[in-house]
Amino acid sequence: MASHTTWPQELDWLFAQQRFGIHPGLRRVQALLGRLGEPQTAFQTVLVGGTNGKGSVASALAAMLGAGGLRAGLFTSPHLTRFTERFVVAGQELPEAQVAAALARVRPAAEAEGASFFEIVTALGVLLFAEAGVQVAVMEVGLGGRLDATNALEPALSVITTVGLDHTAILGDTPQAIAAEKAGILRPGRPAVTGVSADLLPLLRATGADLWALDAEAQAQVTAQGWAGSQMRLHSPAGEVTFQTPLLGDHGARNAALAALAAQRLGLSPQAIAHGAATTRWPGRLEVVPWQGRRVLLDGAHNPDGARAVVQAVQALGMNHLPLVFGASEDKDLAGVAAALAPLASHVILTRAALSPRAADPAGLAALFPGVPHTVTSSPAAALQALAALNADPALVCGSLYLLGEVRPLLLGEVGEARERWQ
Repeated sequence: MASHTTWPQELDWLFAQQRFGIHPGLRRVQALLGRLGEPQTAFQTVLVGGTNGKGSVASALAAMLGAGGLRAGLFTSPHLTRFTERFVVAGQELPEAQVAAALARVRPAAEAEGASFFEIVTALGVLLFAEAGVQVAVMEVGLGGRLDATNALEPALSVITTVGLDHTAILGDTPQAIAAEKAGILRPGRPAVTGVSADLLPLLRATGADLWALDAEAQAQVTAQGWAGSQMRLHSPAGEVTFQTPLLGDHGARNAALAALAAQRLGLSPQAIAHGAATTRWPGRLEVVPWQGRRVLLDGAHNPDGARAVVQAVQALGMNHLPLVFGASEDKDLAGVAAALAPLASHVILTRAALSPRAADPAGLAALFPGVPHTVTSSPAAALQALAALNADPALVCGSLYLLGEVRPLLLGEVGEARERWQ
């Protein structure tokens, strides 16, 4: 077992691989897994892809699997504040020393294959899950689907949450093109579930997957319960299940329904689904964090669809004007995100994630919020100082998961990571 002192060195090496960028394709990760002894054959895999809601669905499904008595692994990306958040077994984040020891073994094989940052992280997760004895690994797809490193695994079940415009330079600039990439995680004859809009269903069905879709094969009835989340009733060919989810907003309820539908397809009982749904926690997605006697809502919405969903959820909770802390990556549809958020903002505090080289200059973001009072700040800490001066309750922080990853520890009095990150 590697000692804690070797951990930063291994992680420094790994994070340095980010600068070589994203290289879609399965050859390198397949070869890397081969060098590691094909650890992916040790467990069943669920792949969770989509534009928005992947992490929430994956987290809820892992909780349901655990409640059903299965030892479940949960692989998500990016992390908010700690790299080890990406590797969860039986509801517990794996310890640094365990992750470091596995990373030290992955490194020589990764260097031999010229693997990218995300390919290395995916193989690391697979190795950790195999060694931890998981029975089912819920793997969040990183980017797209067809050529994403996670698609080197053979899924027993695939999930596609939603399809919207994001990463258009890589995936295509129409919903149909993006859906075709995401459909790459589906397998002919294998179970799959989806929440995509009806116009994209034929494209997914053409893969030959045994697909159940929300609003087609399955129907979800939602009773909103304000800050407590929603009460749900799901009808599907597998039967009916009733449960409560703490995930906020219509989109949170839909994500919980999709996780429940996936759980049904994996044969979980209504009791396991209900218990797992009720205990789901997913930080940074309409998460309420108490701060200085006020509430701060954190949400990683970074594309127009995600921003619209957040605004709808916040308004449904009875809030129509509140201060907004906003910072985002420069390669996103910033105008589209800002247009969705602007009607909600009483004042916008513009900032940037200090550790993200992709972060947009906050001074240049002001023009995206015409007519909204604004303050430009140089860092998340300065943004929170400006927010405190407004003395408003509640407030919303959104635009980038990297921004949230720096704001959240400041709100909670924790220490965040101090490495540049953009994947």
